[in-house]
Amino acid sequence: MRIDKFLWSIRLYKTRTIATEEIKKNRVSIGASVVKSSKEVKEGDVIKIRKNQIDYKIKVIQIPKSRMSAKLVPLHIQDVTDKEQYELLKMRKMSQDYYRNKGEGRPTKKDRRDMDGYVENDVATDFTDWDDFFGETGDAQENED
Repeated sequence: MRIDKFLWSIRLYKTRTIATEEIKKNRVSIGASVVKSSKEVKEGDVIKIRKNQIDYKIKVIQIPKSRMSAKLVPLHIQDVTDKEQYELLKMRKMSQDYYRNKGEGRPTKKDRRDMDGYVENDVATDFTDWDDFFGETGDAQENED
């Protein structure tokens, strides 16, 4: 099986085109050599993939016939990635600043959902008598007239 089709069938990439593009960018290698999309994958090959700023290593156990469900992937490959790579990924995720600083542009959709819990829209729309809504200000204006 071609390596681009193999990477797509074991669900490392969403489409075969994306797998081919990553291979063209020299992010996929078998052993120590960079490969082309047409390279045939054999059982026992160790494939090195650069994805999300870490180097994954997978060992081919069995060649699948076609794209499979995610539950069946461990039957066909074995993850032999170094633990340091996963720790590096965790550290990068923890160090990222996920939220923008206050005052930087419009609120995001997530920010608006969070604000909905604090703002009660029903209170502002239930008032039909504006004098009651403004409280003392309305009473003070009536006494002046």
